[in-house]
Amino acid sequence: MDWQGWLTLVVVFLTLVAMMRELAGPDIIMMGGLFTLAAFGILSPVETFLGFANPALAAIGALFVVSAALRETGALQATVGRLMSSARSEATGLARISSPVAVLSAFLNNAPIVAMMTPTVIDWSRRRGFSPSRFLIPLSYSSILGSTTTVIGTSTTLTVAGLMTDSGMAEMGFFELAPVGIPIAIVGLAYLQFVAPRLLPQHKEAFDGLGERRREYTASMIVEEHCELIEQTVEEAGLRHLPGLFLVEIEREGRIITPVGPEDVIRSADRLVFAGVISTIVELQRFRGLVAATADEVPVQPRAQHRLVEAVVSASSPLINRSIRDANFRTVYDAAVIAVHRNAERVPGKIGEIVLEAGDTLLLQGAPGFLRAHRNSPDFYLVSEVADTETPRYDRAGAAIAILLAMVLAASLGFYPIAIGSFLAAGLLIVTRCISGTVARRSVDWSILVVIGASFGIALAMQKTGAAAAIASVIASVSGDLGPLATLIVIYTTTLILSELLHHNAAVALMFPIAIETSHLVGVDARGFVMAVAIAGCCAFASPVTYQTHLIVYGPGGYRFGDFVRAGLPLNAICALIALLLIPIVWPFAP
Repeated sequence: MDWQGWLTLVVVFLTLVAMMRELAGPDIIMMGGLFTLAAFGILSPVETFLGFANPALAAIGALFVVSAALRETGALQATVGRLMSSARSEATGLARISSPVAVLSAFLNNAPIVAMMTPTVIDWSRRRGFSPSRFLIPLSYSSILGSTTTVIGTSTTLTVAGLMTDSGMAEMGFFELAPVGIPIAIVGLAYLQFVAPRLLPQHKEAFDGLGERRREYTASMIVEEHCELIEQTVEEAGLRHLPGLFLVEIEREGRIITPVGPEDVIRSADRLVFAGVISTIVELQRFRGLVAATADEVPVQPRAQHRLVEAVVSASSPLINRSIRDANFRTVYDAAVIAVHRNAERVPGKIGEIVLEAGDTLLLQGAPGFLRAHRNSPDFYLVSEVADTETPRYDRAGAAIAILLAMVLAASLGFYPIAIGSFLAAGLLIVTRCISGTVARRSVDWSILVVIGASFGIALAMQKTGAAAAIASVIASVSGDLGPLATLIVIYTTTLILSELLHHNAAVALMFPIAIETSHLVGVDARGFVMAVAIAGCCAFASPVTYQTHLIVYGPGGYRFGDFVRAGLPLNAICALIALLLIPIVWPFAP
């Protein structure tokens, strides 16, 4: 090995150290390593940027858009969310979270699924009186388990698929991982259901800050004829234990039902009056068919571009001493008042009948231009947008699901390469208005694409300079005398350790050329070793800081590092045992 090989090893080592010490983001570190190799002439300009033209990288970007479209249309909330909402016990809820998420993660990038399901799981667990920490780690783990069954389940497997194409190997089949991935998913889900609950923490959470508890709103919601809550009792609908929210009364055909009991049944056209904090009032709008009532008692039909805004009535406002209805608020301000807060007290009466006072805080639903038009208006002291209040486009959910199924079918039957199929699906989702172009661009996690593209270049340098062959010779000398299975165990274990320490995509990209070279040295077919890298890169559950889905649930669950170690290490061992037993059978060693 010449100086270029040694320099490549030094750059790779320094890159690993920098990532382990979190000196910068993984994308910055990987790009630094890539351009260092280019600066010393180890990689030509074409080779430096070759990874960014890989079809797998394009497919990952397009699949981010596909996943975002399912979030924007509420497709997952209308399916998995509805299935979960009827669960009553912790065990039932866990089963209805983990199994559907695992199935969906086989066909969608798992990070957007977990990001989308996390608020839903938190909301459900709060309504049922459970700690979210009992469910969020299983949510992350189940998404990873499902992603091991297809090539598009996660960016990690797509990274390996792209490296296989670059190295001249036969393409990874759409379901090629399934003979190993499905047993891993089944046993892993059983572990989450029956063993993990004994290892998971029960963190108490203060879901609302003191300031928010003081800002209690009164809001009226109308039950439309297609509402998912109709004919359910208050208890069954999950409206009895909403955090920081109280169902004050139900108005039905001119009759007031108060106090509201847990067995009272919700009917079409009911007007439900709530008092509570803003975060939970926002969650009410996520119930399909439950819409806010305004001053004229007309339901506000939420639109995707509408946002919730808080505005404080100023002392000089013409709204003072006038009811919301008499002030023609919607006509004058092009926004609808859906809730009112006043000095930590509940404001009685219908929204339209409330007479406004200086200092009243109004929760409004308006077009995006409201914030810009009235930020400096003398009618209000303060105007601010409430974060994360976009309304799903439920009317497009069917189209989004149909496009997803068509993409999966076309890719699995070989009609289109996955890169082409995913771009066609993303384009159709934009054309059919399941997702806007702006949201589609925003949904792509560019940092992951940078990590993967740079990883391809570094992997090429390792192969080109002989650095990968040098590491492979060490592995072969240590384990080669014990047979190919022992070598496979070393490759799998090394990939698993790197995946727990580094970004998963970086780990598999660095291990890929080593696995190829090692298989050549021990005289076996390389495909099994490569698949071991792909599966080990996915099935790393013990570190919360190296995988996106873990990071998504880390904060909301109130977890500590040790919570992931305690629940993840046994699952690491289970997945490794199944994989190492099945890989030699599915991809025999004989070349």
